[in-house]
Amino acid sequence: MQHRSLVAITRRAASAALLLLALGASVPALAQGAAPGVDPLPSWNEGAAKQAILDFVKDTTDQSSPRFVPPAERIATFDQDGTLWVSHPIFSQVMYCLDRVPAVVENKPELKKVEPFKTVLSGNREAIAKLSMKDLEKILVATLTGMSVDDFTAEASAWITKAKHPKFDRLYTELVYQPMLEVLTYLRANGYKTYIVTGGGQDFVRVYSERVYGVPPEQVVGTAGATKFGYRPDGTPFLTKEPKLLLNDDKAGKPEGIHLMIGRRPNAAFGNSTGDREMLEYTMAGGGARLAMLVLHDDAQREFAYGPARGLPDTKVGTFPQTLDDEAKKAGWTVISMKNDWKRIFPFER
Repeated sequence: MQHRSLVAITRRAASAALLLLALGASVPALAQGAAPGVDPLPSWNEGAAKQAILDFVKDTTDQSSPRFVPPAERIATFDQDGTLWVSHPIFSQVMYCLDRVPAVVENKPELKKVEPFKTVLSGNREAIAKLSMKDLEKILVATLTGMSVDDFTAEASAWITKAKHPKFDRLYTELVYQPMLEVLTYLRANGYKTYIVTGGGQDFVRVYSERVYGVPPEQVVGTAGATKFGYRPDGTPFLTKEPKLLLNDDKAGKPEGIHLMIGRRPNAAFGNSTGDREMLEYTMAGGGARLAMLVLHDDAQREFAYGPARGLPDTKVGTFPQTLDDEAKKAGWTVISMKNDWKRIFPFER
């Protein structure tokens, strides 16, 4: 039962690992609110997507507007993987778990010849991709639980400062989307509280969210496991990460997590896949001004292209099917074309 609940913490990432595995330094400081006459979204091409954001902010912050939203009620939620940073070919947290296996085996040498740890240690990506879900469950349990919260934070912090993406050979924290950083900054400059609402591990994202996105850890809502309070031999209190699920923050779990952790329905929500559908639906079901946006990865040259909506290649990571595209069109959600709407994708581009 404990193994089963832990796997839900990274279920979507786990599936991606099995199917696709066969295949740091800080980003530049976020800009402050734009001065009058200065484009607050300079990395966006002129078009419907950019205009939708500008119109939404204008309508909800102008006190003379019938769509005005009081400052205390201004909430915007953002998925992370595929919405704020690169998620292909495999979620970064899955890579973290796999990279942690050698350290786990070092502490428990008896696991060296035990599967699936033996296969992971071999480095054979094809063999790793063939591991069963039960095998991956063992890896997740071993790498995400059983340590103190402080130890996990230290380990994840060390990893995120040096781990690099296999395609771009850059730190994962450099592969954030500059246009979305601008949206985060623009909304905050206009009184919005910005939250990350992710299917990824809450503790994992909290390690770097403030440094990378300007979102403090208390404004990260993610898949969360239980912790247990205890005392060290010297009497110091601490928390241990337990293999028990508290919140599976994916699909329907996203609006559930928003209600549980935020307590207000968002005015704006940003996502990129079927895992975000319910969050956008929940956001748009409220009264007054609403904004729902989906990032479509259709730029194979600068990033990746996948769907399978609009004839793009199919994927198991961040799936954007035609049904989601059709729902967006019918419901009045805005689909952001990475290829057509973004002048540049990453902060390091010039």
